[in-house]
Amino acid sequence: MSDKKAVILLSGGLDSATVVALAKADGYSCYTMSFDYGQRHRSELQAAEQVARQLGVVEHKVIGLNLNGMGGSALTDSSIEVPESPTEGIPVTYVPARNTVFLSLALGWAEVLGARDIFIGVNAVDYSGYPDCRPEFVEAFERMANLATKAGVEGQGFRIQAPLQAMSKAEIVQAGVQQGVDYALTVSCYQADDQGRACGKCDSCRLRAAGFTAAGLVDPTRYF
Repeated sequence: MSDKKAVILLSGGLDSATVVALAKADGYSCYTMSFDYGQRHRSELQAAEQVARQLGVVEHKVIGLNLNGMGGSALTDSSIEVPESPTEGIPVTYVPARNTVFLSLALGWAEVLGARDIFIGVNAVDYSGYPDCRPEFVEAFERMANLATKAGVEGQGFRIQAPLQAMSKAEIVQAGVQQGVDYALTVSCYQADDQGRACGKCDSCRLRAAGFTAAGLVDPTRYF
């Protein structure tokens, strides 16, 4: 096991699974963190556990949060429909402050573990719509992390790594396949059923399918 430790946000989807594989290939001992935050697609949590086992992480942690208590997103409020056609601007699937909260908890665990690197699977496709996926956000969080922690102020700085940031979905799929990711284990759909089967209509389903097509590969997603 490498002394080079990393905490990785693992949702159970395509992007985060790829990030775990890339970090492992780069020599990190991987500690993965998922969140049961009241999301309607909770089957992604089972997917995250399966991906963590398949990729051989050191430890996988699931943290419970009650973001559905605040609502404000189609992913946490069942009264808001998940859009099944492209929309303009920030989509209703944006969960207020989600990545800020997730990265903050990952930062806490990283400090406890003595890890200096935190990985997140944001990419160009995401930050076209989600403000907390933009490079500016990632850079600003890294600055904050080094101001807000004992390790940071004592000179043992943290890095927030987003290795998929400039990659297309096809490039992400190709990179993951090269590292042996079993994408049949992953769940990307915003409204997946309890068995992890996808709708094939939401933004996430469409982007995933297009990525596999552009990569010249078969998408193993199961649909309901």
